[in-house]
Amino acid sequence: MTHPEDTAGTERRDPRPLAALDPNGLLVLSRALFTCAEQSEVVRLAMRQVSALGPYRAEAGYLATGDGLSRVPGQDGGASTVDDVQMTELGEADVSVSLPERSWSWAFGLREAGGLLGYIVVSSHSGPDEQGHFLLASLVGLTSAALTLTVARRAQHESAGELSRLRTERDIALRQLDTMRSELHLQKTVHETLARFAARGGGEDAITQALYELTGLSALIEDRFGNLRSWAGPDRPDPYPVRSSAHQEEMVQQVARQAGPARVKDRLIALARPRGDILGVLALEDPEATADEYTLFALDHAQRSLSQELMHMRELTEVELRLRRQLIDDLLEGTDETSAYARAEAVGHDLQRTHYVVVVHWPGNAANSSFTRAVAQATASSAARPLITRRGDRMVLLTEARPDADAVYTALAAELGTPDGAIGVSTRCDSPDGVPRCYEEALRALEVRQNSRQRSGATFFDDLGLYRILGPGNDLRELEDFVQEWLGQLIDYDAEHDTELVETLSRYFDCGGNYDDAAAALTVHRSTLRYRLQRIREISDRDLTDVDTRLNLQVATRVWRIILGGRR
Repeated sequence: MTHPEDTAGTERRDPRPLAALDPNGLLVLSRALFTCAEQSEVVRLAMRQVSALGPYRAEAGYLATGDGLSRVPGQDGGASTVDDVQMTELGEADVSVSLPERSWSWAFGLREAGGLLGYIVVSSHSGPDEQGHFLLASLVGLTSAALTLTVARRAQHESAGELSRLRTERDIALRQLDTMRSELHLQKTVHETLARFAARGGGEDAITQALYELTGLSALIEDRFGNLRSWAGPDRPDPYPVRSSAHQEEMVQQVARQAGPARVKDRLIALARPRGDILGVLALEDPEATADEYTLFALDHAQRSLSQELMHMRELTEVELRLRRQLIDDLLEGTDETSAYARAEAVGHDLQRTHYVVVVHWPGNAANSSFTRAVAQATASSAARPLITRRGDRMVLLTEARPDADAVYTALAAELGTPDGAIGVSTRCDSPDGVPRCYEEALRALEVRQNSRQRSGATFFDDLGLYRILGPGNDLRELEDFVQEWLGQLIDYDAEHDTELVETLSRYFDCGGNYDDAAAALTVHRSTLRYRLQRIREISDRDLTDVDTRLNLQVATRVWRIILGGRR
């Protein structure tokens, strides 16, 4: 006899097979439905099960989307005759639909608590009985539950993905924050160091010293042409190597093509180029290639400080040059001495010293900025810088020391690549009110040089001899009368017959009475010169072999050309 306690805790098994327990396959289907990952697969499985529930056929399946209903592809039973447009007009209700050759067809809504999930359209040749309704309703319920679970899983998956994304973004933001904090600390260190050195006096030396302290690498500044201006750190070359102009230009252009600092051999180089003009070169000596981002950051910021410094210096220089140019312009025209002394002191020039006026003329270089630099360099000495201005196609200088005019001429000829130039130098000038007179003297000396046989070179007004007597200070009327007395007939003849007898006589005297030299100067044949001299004797009725006559005629031609400018 079996007692009840003998079966306690044991599982009671139904001896019937599964097919008998689930003749319509809904239990097996439920397992498959609830393991589907996609909503469309849930609907397809449910549609395949419809025919197992009775004489029914699944006509179409739909899923609700944001844009309405979307047919689920791949259902069995061939092409469906369900009108998709008709389905969108059902208003989420379970209703009968009209299909050809089917006496009964029904749209079963698949729902969750939040609303419609989709439809399964089922048809049959006759309407379902009570059991058929139950089975179809059970299938629809299982399908709805499976779709709800799929939606929940997707939402959970999306939530998990969103959470993961947010965590990733948080980690990235934290790393960016750490990087930003490090960069801010770096910027603060660099700015404080540069500011500290600037407070000690600033300038280029302060920038290289700060950069050396920040990086531990020797820092240097060169000008645009490769000349060393400042060095901070060990191992400074002595003497500092001088690169060729071509090599320097190639290096500068190579760095200019980079967006930031660039490595050139053992150096990290940055260009100071405010407003696009390259004003200087800032570099770090890094033969071991140890520079990191911190080093590049410090170099870049130091370059910005250098650019501001050099731009400021350029602007100050331009203002000073303008003031100095205005000063000499006013001195040449004549200005109040008290004001001149004060203005000169403001630009660092001592007008109390003895000065000389120098006028330089080099044809073809009047508008060339390199001509101005060449003149300034050629006249530079241990004395103060000269005041320089431009008058027409000539450069005018007011310099303290008596210039070595021949050396200046040689230097300019070499720098400008042509010897075809002339320089005129005045006598000494002891006060500002004497500058206009000295300017006229320098112009006279220049004019004499340019009208002499050797037109290129330098001439001092002190060395003009007779020409100095004929210079400024003589009464112009008396000079005109003198010229008329000795050359009047020749001048009138030239004007009437368009000849050049006065010019011929002047060149003849300039050449010391040498026929060959005079003919060459006039670019005429020797016989032509002889003919012209004979006509001069005839027209003027003068004996050119007489010493006094020759002297007066020579002085008259000089006055006619230099003082009267070739006019009567």
